Amino acid sequence: MSGTSWDGALGKLGFGAAGIGNLYRAMPDAQAAATVKAAWDSGVRYFDTAPHYGLGLSERRLGAVLREMPRSEFTVSTKVGRLLVPNAVGFSAKDDEGFDVAATSKRQWDFSEAGIRRSIEESLERLGLDHVDIAYLHDPDVHNLAKGIGEALPVLEKLRADGVVKAIGVGTNSAEAALECVEAADLDLVMLAGRYTLLEQPGVPFLDRCVARGTGVVNVGVFNSGLLARPDVPEDSHYNYARAPR
Repeated sequence: MSGTSWDGALGKLGFGAAGIGNLYRAMPDAQAAATVKAAWDSGVRYFDTAPHYGLGLSERRLGAVLREMPRSEFTVSTKVGRLLVPNAVGFSAKDDEGFDVAATSKRQWDFSEAGIRRSIEESLERLGLDHVDIAYLHDPDVHNLAKGIGEALPVLEKLRADGVVKAIGVGTNSAEAALECVEAADLDLVMLAGRYTLLEQPGVPFLDRCVARGTGVVNVGVFNSGLLARPDVPEDSHYNYARAPR
């Protein structure tokens, strides 16, 4: 993490909560809670989540632990751009975007001001907190990058000015999309997933530009879905949210 005064607030390491949203495999509630507590006990004070992660499960599980901690001692971020709406299939199907949860809800893209405000309000309800510190626009390149830049980022700038959130940014797996957003808006932070690791460095030009603009970078997915975290690669390994090629 680098670039702005957020360095001190976020620390050198943060906790990414996709895993406790049952990414790729189910995790018992008790194990999820113990994982968050272990991060806290190790000194982590920055926690990131999103409605997308487990159709809200990640936010609920993270909030259940953080609500017991002094609010002034941690920073939490969530994401906007996808709303969760009722799914007619209910418990009869599993989520089809990599999370081992029942498809009781489905994701609906919404970059409007009303949608973004609703997304934050619903995230606060799931987290059980009175505010989040950082709001990222989630995967604008997956939906509509031009609309994200022209419609959603100005809304986030407005919410920051209104004091709804302290900082705003973009979360994406594309260094190219992240760079376009940095050039187009006054962002505090950018969350770049998987594009600056020991395996890949296409994000270097983007990082250089962020340094020049004073935009902070939260570098995530640094083990490329675990490929860099073990000496041998298991048969069921993932890369870029899909099964890794042999």
